[in-house]
Amino acid sequence: MTLEPIRLPANQPPQFYRGGDAIAALRGAPAETKFGPEDWVASATTLFGQETNGLTRLPDGVWLRDAVEANANGWLGAKHVEALGTSTGLLVKLLDAGQRLPVHFHPDDAFAKRHFDSHFGKTEAWIVVGTYGDDPRVYPGFKETLSKATVSEWTREQDVPSMLGALNSIPVSPGDTVYIPAGLPHAIGEGVFVVELQQPTDFSLTIEWRDFLASPEKGHLGIGFDTAIEALDTSGWDVERLETIIKRTAADPAATVDLLAGGSERFFRAEQLRTDTTTTLSLDPSFAVLVVLDGEGTLRTEHGGEHALAKGDTYVVPFDAGQTELSGTATVIRCRPPAPEERHR
Repeated sequence: MTLEPIRLPANQPPQFYRGGDAIAALRGAPAETKFGPEDWVASATTLFGQETNGLTRLPDGVWLRDAVEANANGWLGAKHVEALGTSTGLLVKLLDAGQRLPVHFHPDDAFAKRHFDSHFGKTEAWIVVGTYGDDPRVYPGFKETLSKATVSEWTREQDVPSMLGALNSIPVSPGDTVYIPAGLPHAIGEGVFVVELQQPTDFSLTIEWRDFLASPEKGHLGIGFDTAIEALDTSGWDVERLETIIKRTAADPAATVDLLAGGSERFFRAEQLRTDTTTTLSLDPSFAVLVVLDGEGTLRTEHGGEHALAKGDTYVVPFDAGQTELSGTATVIRCRPPAPEERHR
């Protein structure tokens, strides 16, 4: 049986920080909780240390993770499976920061393999799709090079003013994107709504844990802060260096816009697709996650399937859908894992 794209409902596992109103507004649904800031879309990833929380359940009741494992070539394509196995290689979230997130960072693949027995670390990227409030901004990287001993002291003392003051503080608006390599310290400020792409793990090393997490152990994931901080990038990120990870795409009028900075393609891919009454887009076969930001459209598959798209819809598209065609008057974010030639286990 040929696989077709599937429209997915919201999937918002409870979190430790506030948010979710922007997700509800995009989806045209009431916000069910003040602590639902993350919608895990087409997720085959669980929250750290949990069995099923975070996983996407398909309309037939099967976990997406199990469906993919049972038919990996159909969902992912043979070349993807050869490179990455039966992992989708991707987690997409809608993330609405109803308050500033704590200062944290994520491990790279090698560190994750040593300490968490995982093929994947957690490199990520943010596509800003909405902002609200007086001063929406993000905090990527330290402004100046620091010693790990300094950061360790701040962590022991929970010296949040020093942590936050050491980070770059960058105003953002819709259309801005930020690539966050593993190890880079960061936080997302209140009032920033993003589509987030990341490697398929939930490894967050949170040096600002007080007032957010129940214990320091939740911050270092059981490995201790001295070990965790070995994975931290304490180098300085000046304006010139920041320009290598930040893109401003709002003014780009193209029907297809490559959204993320160079270097990210080893981990994931993201494009903004815009159609109108004269523009139809042809999309190559690929596992993909679609987030419809605005308008209405139709996604047609190689096998004759037709799927209506509307603002707030999220879809998972299997490789077996083949060459697809997007038409209508819609703005869509298309998220994909890395091309197989970019990544091997």
